[in-house]
Amino acid sequence: MKVLRSMIDKAAVAAAGLALLLTACASVPTEFYTLVPPAQQQQSASAGFQIEVQPADMPPQVSTQQIVVRTGAGEMVPVDTRRWIAPLGDEIRAALSAGLSQRLGVRDVYGLPNASQAPGTVTWRIDVKVQRFESALGAYARIDALWTLRRAGEGAVAASCGSSVMETVQPGYPALVEGHQRALAELAGRIAAALSTAQQAGGPVCPQGL
Repeated sequence: MKVLRSMIDKAAVAAAGLALLLTACASVPTEFYTLVPPAQQQQSASAGFQIEVQPADMPPQVSTQQIVVRTGAGEMVPVDTRRWIAPLGDEIRAALSAGLSQRLGVRDVYGLPNASQAPGTVTWRIDVKVQRFESALGAYARIDALWTLRRAGEGAVAASCGSSVMETVQPGYPALVEGHQRALAELAGRIAAALSTAQQAGGPVCPQGL
């Protein structure tokens, strides 16, 4: 009888501990972040062309809404309570679209039917393949990407370039996300410069240092 009572008491203690653990886990709220910076004043639409920014092709290890942080030389950890507000490839697309539209004064027609696009206006399609997207808390935010430019309706690629951008960040998730926003703003600036050159059809589209 004493043995049975002891077993029951231990089971009750274990159940209480599990309940406390589940309560503690449930009390940690999930926080959501975006790579799209606050809206800024956009230039007037005077570039004479449109853009069509495609969702970014992402490496599988970070292709999740959970923020994945590097914690060591070979360790990557998805953080369940820190998430992107949308799939990461869509977030990068939106951030680049905003940066290019603001810099160039162009309209992004991605997702619009052909009838909604300005007739007779050149549309540049931008494809981005992310090779590396790293988040290190209190250290850096990094993106390595290959990107191509082509006129919509044409098979030939006008430019195929590569960029690597790293931003130093302070501790905390908000600072990490802001670092990624700055990195994507820098990438948007490089793509914008190449687009302007390609549209004018003069000079090297991918100058040294891109």
